[in-house]
Amino acid sequence: MDYRVAFAETEWEPALGGSARLKRVARGGKVFRLLELTPASNHPDWCEARHMGFVVEGDLEIEFAAKTVRFTAGDAIIIPDGAGDRHRPRALSGRALMFLIEDEAA
Repeated sequence: MDYRVAFAETEWEPALGGSARLKRVARGGKVFRLLELTPASNHPDWCEARHMGFVVEGDLEIEFAAKTVRFTAGDAIIIPDGAGDRHRPRALSGRALMFLIEDEAA
């Protein structure tokens, strides 16, 4: 049994068309993601996936269809899935780092 997810041993991958980057580790039916955004990161499409985690570093905002919510380091992120909660993140600080836990795709 692996009790540790070692992001230090995982390579960064490009995300959002190369304007952001992430580290991804799958364990026990879950995907653990470390997502790094900068103000230059562009999330052109609305995301409808569920996300749960927290902001590790920096400030960001997540634009929802009805409002925009600001998050800072230490804040939890809880986004249900579906069109009603579609969203796009944007870094407000030089670097925003999020840790997310998601269900592994079947």
